[in-house]
Amino acid sequence: MGIHCALIAVATCLPADDGFRAAPAAFLQQVATRFGVADGLPADDCRAIIVDGRGEVLVMTAAGAARFDGERFVKLDSSRFPRSERERIAAERALVRRFGQVRDVARAADGSLAVAAVGGLFLKKRTASDWQRLFPHDGARSWYPREARAVAFDEDALWFASTQGVGYFHDGAWRLLTGADGLPYNDVTCAATGPGGVVWFGTRIGAIRYDGETWEYRQGRRWLPHDEVRSIAVAEDGTAWIATAGGVGRIEHVPMTLAEKARFYEEEIDKRHRRTPYGFVLEVTLDRPGDTSVWHNHDSDNDGLWTSMYGAGECFAWAATRDPAARERATKAFEALRFLGTVTQGGTHPAPPGFVARTILPTSGPDPNAGRLEADRRTRATRDAEWKLIDPRWPVSADGKWYWKCDTSSDELDGHYFFYAQYHDLVADTPEEKARVRDVVVALTDHLIEHGFNLVDHDGKPTRWGHFSPQDLNFNPVWWEERGLNSLSMLSYLKVAEHVSGDSKYRDVARELIDKHGYAINALYPKHQTGPSTGNHSDDEMAFMGFYNLLRYERDPELRPIYAHAFHEYWELERPEMNPLFNFMFAAVCRGDTWTDPWGTKDLSPYGDWLEDSIDTLRRFPLDRIDWHLKNSHRLDLVRLPGPDRHGRPLPRGHRRNGKVLPVDERFFEHWNHDPWRLDTGGGGRVLADGAVFLLPYYMGVYHGFIEK
Repeated sequence: MGIHCALIAVATCLPADDGFRAAPAAFLQQVATRFGVADGLPADDCRAIIVDGRGEVLVMTAAGAARFDGERFVKLDSSRFPRSERERIAAERALVRRFGQVRDVARAADGSLAVAAVGGLFLKKRTASDWQRLFPHDGARSWYPREARAVAFDEDALWFASTQGVGYFHDGAWRLLTGADGLPYNDVTCAATGPGGVVWFGTRIGAIRYDGETWEYRQGRRWLPHDEVRSIAVAEDGTAWIATAGGVGRIEHVPMTLAEKARFYEEEIDKRHRRTPYGFVLEVTLDRPGDTSVWHNHDSDNDGLWTSMYGAGECFAWAATRDPAARERATKAFEALRFLGTVTQGGTHPAPPGFVARTILPTSGPDPNAGRLEADRRTRATRDAEWKLIDPRWPVSADGKWYWKCDTSSDELDGHYFFYAQYHDLVADTPEEKARVRDVVVALTDHLIEHGFNLVDHDGKPTRWGHFSPQDLNFNPVWWEERGLNSLSMLSYLKVAEHVSGDSKYRDVARELIDKHGYAINALYPKHQTGPSTGNHSDDEMAFMGFYNLLRYERDPELRPIYAHAFHEYWELERPEMNPLFNFMFAAVCRGDTWTDPWGTKDLSPYGDWLEDSIDTLRRFPLDRIDWHLKNSHRLDLVRLPGPDRHGRPLPRGHRRNGKVLPVDERFFEHWNHDPWRLDTGGGGRVLADGAVFLLPYYMGVYHGFIEK
């Protein structure tokens, strides 16, 4: 069987009654399948591929020809390769005597011939007696193609590719396209046209699809068996068959809905991505690149955060669909997160009440403390002078069954509070269920208050990233970068605690932080950044969760505009990232809010193409969640960002010429805390990420009415 992976095409959105728009239910998902020797090919070294007049797919390899039978390839006598293809090859050889080194030959439906050669681009019309050399010109552009690479005819146009770029002749005029027009790469090896005016170009680094408006770059093993493309053929239904140096690739269009995609991810998570009986959700590792038949679960520093975001998605799913499976998944996530607060109590190194662990490991396995203190000392000496030295980093639970990881960070708390608010409001129906949520939230919040707004470990000292106190945030320069974000987080925690408990003391505590210590003003600027792709991208995820909860519950007429204005300013930084989670969070709580200052009143509602971008990202989201390497730093259509990243690494970063990041189908990431401006992403194909990164924004969008069910 071939190996399957997937992505999506883009469609328009329908207007909704309130001026916002919701996505229509169906779209076409691009599904990629890779075929090799194990699927019947005589050799992986493929030279040419065609779709004959009967719709059969035939490929020529270094070891002979083969025909696709609907499931796999069957070896074929090379003499049975279609006469039309053999005649084309013979004609190409004959033309070498006239034009020198011929790159490609194409025949139009009316019998006209076009030749791409090292010496130029040539056309012989059916009625003409001789060849015409073509000099394409388009306004100020006038090309002298000294090396044409490929030619192809469709019903209305002649397409070509050269070292300058690609172009086509239609209705008596040329149109020439380069990287400035969206062409990703110009080292073209072949071209093929398909229905609907679509044209494909093969290159030495991937394939390109162009439908007249949108360019799609298909590179890496998410899409192809090998990056070197030798030949492309397009079937009548638009399926592209691609012969490469490492096998045959097929990219087809399959009707799908966002709801069907969500169910696919949920089933994958239930099958592979749950760790321990509590069901913590995160990525898995694979023994062999791309082989999902064997996988291994493991812990991470952020099991609580990732399980929180997964669980919150299932809370929205239950509220929007009333699917009992969603309620069950959300409840399981609650119990997993609740356990991170109870496992820390008792044992030989008990944490103060309310403290939550990062994650757990069974004591039946290896001791995670082995060598850890020495590693922490090296980290403190070489990377982080504030790194916490604590031993054990993995205490044992009171029942002796679990190691639990301490030194819990602020992003873990952000995830917990974000989830508890959704679970309390959307899932917990009975007084008993709501009381269980209240008990967890109150214990954690009281812990923070009683320890001077710090998260305090089993050693009686704050964790490395658990500082929320006025003394640290307002007077300690070490915490200058976290001043705004941690002020925002603490106000959000207190607001959630007030909401789920009904206890006004949390409002009073928040009021003191606001009036005496300026926490609301601190929150006006929660992120330090010096331009696109700068700052800590984990902070973005944290801030948006905090703003969402805070603005859902804040009704104070003086405070709400401050928070809404801060959220609006932050969202404007994130707009080019086409992030559906961030867009939906902001739109859900800030529509209709305003901000008034000496220069007037500003509408804080989202504007522009935020919804189209969000839907585009959800549709393009790959079903293949393997960390295949995706390379974009060589592309011609991107604008590079200067300088190294925030850690001093000279990673290639950039964006499209419209100012937006690359589409989600042309990069790899696991969670929304990634840097979307990075051009080269992914790895060796041995990590399988989960689909929670899709589920949360999708179900949130459905719940808030941005996406039709």
